Amino acid sequence: MTTLTALVWKEGDQYVSKCPELEVASCGDTLEEAIENLREAVELYIENAKELGMLEDNLEAVFSKKFITTFEVFV
Repeated sequence: MTTLTALVWKEGDQYVSKCPELEVASCGDTLEEAIENLREAVELYIENAKELGMLEDNLEAVFSKKFITTFEVFV
């Protein structure tokens, strides 16, 4: 099991979710649905990428380079 980042924001009536480590995105009618749909999309992405030999060598590198922080801006 690997922990990845989910960025979620609301656009109109939909919630958009994105995994920045893999540049995979999805959406849903609720926050929970957007996250679940993202999980499904990431699992399919990884499965397909492994089958195509795209992530075998650098899969661990993608998951190990995770930095999360916040910052403030004045608007």
